[in-house]
Amino acid sequence: MSDAVQPTAAEVRAAADALKEAIDRHLAAIERRAEAPEAGAEADAAVFAAFNDMAAAGEAYDELLYDAYDEVTPFEVPETGGGAEYAGPRDPDALSVFIRRDYTVVEPRRLLAQAQRVAELDPDATDGEYEDGEDGEGGGRGMQAALGVLFGEFDPDEIASRHKEFGLEEGDATLWVTAAEETAEPGEWLAAPFESVDPERVICRFDISEAFEEDDLEAAD
Repeated sequence: MSDAVQPTAAEVRAAADALKEAIDRHLAAIERRAEAPEAGAEADAAVFAAFNDMAAAGEAYDELLYDAYDEVTPFEVPETGGGAEYAGPRDPDALSVFIRRDYTVVEPRRLLAQAQRVAELDPDATDGEYEDGEDGEGGGRGMQAALGVLFGEFDPDEIASRHKEFGLEEGDATLWVTAAEETAEPGEWLAAPFESVDPERVICRFDISEAFEEDDLEAAD
């Protein structure tokens, strides 16, 4: 980015102050709703509007912070799913969380080495099925078994935070929180866990994608 369009320190500070004010307004709207539950839809609308203002202020601050200092915030801006207006219960008693994360295997040797380390430390984790490829790169069976070992041994969130250690590169990711009528019976949806999601019951969603950065660059150009 050229110096002509580089945000100034004052602009970054102003964006930070605007975000702080938006956070205060959002909290105030929530507190007013809690103190006057009879306000109903009007109070809900005020909270929703304050939420959107806070999200916009956070995104503006994040962009200026990155442009000026090459730093980012630890926040993700949630968006409603699929553009549909939420029509679920105001106070849901049950939730379903849908998560998808994409990875590319960029270092097969590293992935196989990590799986081998797990196999040596915990032989029971492999069920005797893990075997490295003869050429050290890991054959189809070896790679398949290695992935099974790693994802069976480590929590998905741990793999997400340590993906480089496992020879993986992150792709797109999304997390959807949806309202459910009631908690499902054990084993009820396991046969088709991601078969359908009602867009009108998506409370919030969090998306991560390089496509967002590409769109920002196109807009800047």
